[in-house]
Amino acid sequence: MRNHDLINPRTWRKSSRSNAAQDACVEVGGGDRVVGVRDTKDRDGGTLVFGSANWREFADQVKAGRFDL
Repeated sequence: MRNHDLINPRTWRKSSRSNAAQDACVEVGGGDRVVGVRDTKDRDGGTLVFGSANWREFADQVKAGRFDL
């Protein structure tokens, strides 16, 4: 089984930061142990897969403003 296969298909959701023009849209989906990120316009084009703990740490840092430009 591949990591991508561990993502529950019903969990995919589009980022609230995706723009209205639909040219910069991403989706996030999860499973018990992994989180996937993919391009909304090219759902079959590949998925980046992260461990759940790593994803939570990244999300916490984003929320804390660590990556604001």
